[in-house]
Amino acid sequence: MLAAIVATSAAALLAAPTAGILGHRALKRSRNASLMKIDSPHGIDEQGFVRIGGIDQWISVRGEDLTNPVVLELHGGPGASSAIFGPRTRSWEKHFTIVRWDMRGTLKTLGRGGADGQGEMTFERIYADAVEVTDHIRTRLGADKLVLLGHSYGSTFGLRLAREFPERYCAYVGTDQNIHDSGRDNSVHQALLARLRAAKKRKELAAVEALDVDKHRWSARERAMHAKLLATSDPLTLDTMKKVVMGSLWLSPLHSLRELGHFVKGMSFSEQVTAGTSTFDDWADGTAFEIPFFFFQGEKDVLTSPDLARRFFDDVQAPVKEFALIEDCSHFAAFRRPQRFLGLLLAYVQPVVVAGESAAVAAI
Repeated sequence: MLAAIVATSAAALLAAPTAGILGHRALKRSRNASLMKIDSPHGIDEQGFVRIGGIDQWISVRGEDLTNPVVLELHGGPGASSAIFGPRTRSWEKHFTIVRWDMRGTLKTLGRGGADGQGEMTFERIYADAVEVTDHIRTRLGADKLVLLGHSYGSTFGLRLAREFPERYCAYVGTDQNIHDSGRDNSVHQALLARLRAAKKRKELAAVEALDVDKHRWSARERAMHAKLLATSDPLTLDTMKKVVMGSLWLSPLHSLRELGHFVKGMSFSEQVTAGTSTFDDWADGTAFEIPFFFFQGEKDVLTSPDLARRFFDDVQAPVKEFALIEDCSHFAAFRRPQRFLGLLLAYVQPVVVAGESAAVAAI
């Protein structure tokens, strides 16, 4: 949903990369590559393409100890690969085996097959891919269950997977958590109007006020415009987009200059997936979960409301549950403050996962 602002920022980066800028990038990428090296005797560092849902899809598996809990990350966007944040989240791999997957329509998967080779671009098709990726990783690593981590739009998949397949997952963690209520809550929209009025952005305000009161009737272009204004009207979110998202993409040792273009194209190309989720209602789908359940939300998130996430969380029934705010963060909270996010994983998620594994072994 942030494709427009990402495209603008990426265009600025790629417009005229001078020798000095490219030299600085090369140096930083080299340092990040060194940072990401895994040489522990029981570690794993695998990246490559796996046949999922009839097409080649890119999957990364990284961690310093294969006995650690396995985390399957579902990136946001849609189409916004989280693999670009590898150097920022390197410390996570000391405690967890992190699996990152470029969904169909995303970055390396898009680059491999091109737009025409992505097949069906629907929520249902990618949801089925997620189940297939889950089972591939369970088999590859010999893991009975995985920790499911949903970021932003990926959390839309995550909630449903956690509810439907408790036999495959040992915990659900949502961050930048998307809560769908079929459009009943409009607090994010009203806050945007207030910011535009306060900033005297008359042209932008008029465009937002002209939108249909029923957001289900918005066109793809209108949804993109609204999402761009949500981000650009908030200084903290805009700063995060520039420094954390675009900075990580620019300095990723895993991605070439050409792939920066694939990242931008993937976000725009994947916007079509959101049409299938506009009428979702998470309360109607069910608030009962059979696995431990966690929301770690940016305190100042203007895109996915922490208040709405809290209301849903309060209605959730789960064997263990915990809600925490990540201070001084908007969207992309886990990547803006990766150490704080890791602290939450270690304080709340790791203990219940390890306890569950011990109980399972004892029951054999």
